[in-house]
Amino acid sequence: MNHLMRNLAPITDAGWAEVDAEAKERLQTHLAARRLVDVAGPHGWRHSATDLGRTATLASATLADIGEGAVVRQRRVLPLAEVRVPFTVSREELDDAERGADDLEFDDLDRAAKQIAMIENRAVFHGWAAAGITGITETCPYDTPSLGDDPDAYPGVVARAVDTLRQAGIKGPYGLAIAPEGYTRIVESTEHGGHLLFDHLRRVLGGGKVVRAPGLDGALIVSLDGGDFSLELGQDLAVGYSHHDAENVTLYLEESFSFRVVEPDAAVTLTS
Repeated sequence: MNHLMRNLAPITDAGWAEVDAEAKERLQTHLAARRLVDVAGPHGWRHSATDLGRTATLASATLADIGEGAVVRQRRVLPLAEVRVPFTVSREELDDAERGADDLEFDDLDRAAKQIAMIENRAVFHGWAAAGITGITETCPYDTPSLGDDPDAYPGVVARAVDTLRQAGIKGPYGLAIAPEGYTRIVESTEHGGHLLFDHLRRVLGGGKVVRAPGLDGALIVSLDGGDFSLELGQDLAVGYSHHDAENVTLYLEESFSFRVVEPDAAVTLTS
């Protein structure tokens, strides 16, 4: 990981271990899309594009003296997008990490982790046109029923969405990705008889999962059978070094990725 320039930072091995551990813990809280789609890689920083397995025919008339009958094609690829979000860490906190402190302040790292996770999540769920990425909600071919604000109604809405997928020949189990406010309603709610709504939804999903999804508008039912959605990683999320002064060290979180919807029929979008 030479491109991350970690060896130039005024941070000891113990300090880097603490930063990496804190980054991993915070990222796991926010990276929702990865729990619902296939993840390929990481293939490394030099990996530049996803092979789409398709070609585009080029006009042979633009080439001089190639002769008659030649067919010229160009391979189609999806370039990976690079994302970098900087954050700062106090040198005093890093010194305390070396002394064994376990109550370190990494508030700016937490902000950066939320931001980069939000970028990845939204690219997967809602697309990123500038990067050539089409999101799951943009390709969903079905009607988009409303989830609403009443958590007691969630199982019925989700069951009908699951039935839509089953009738289309899409196998389960299924996953429910839902915006944070909706997820909170699920966790806090109980149904008549004291049964947790969370557990009921998992049964409706055929043993699937309910995922808190920052960056998602509304909710989404997806098949977890595999092969329908592909997130390809070049550089997986890692911490790199930028620069420092007498008081702070400026680091960054970085990744490169692409995303493809292979089977649009494998998801149902639910509006909020």
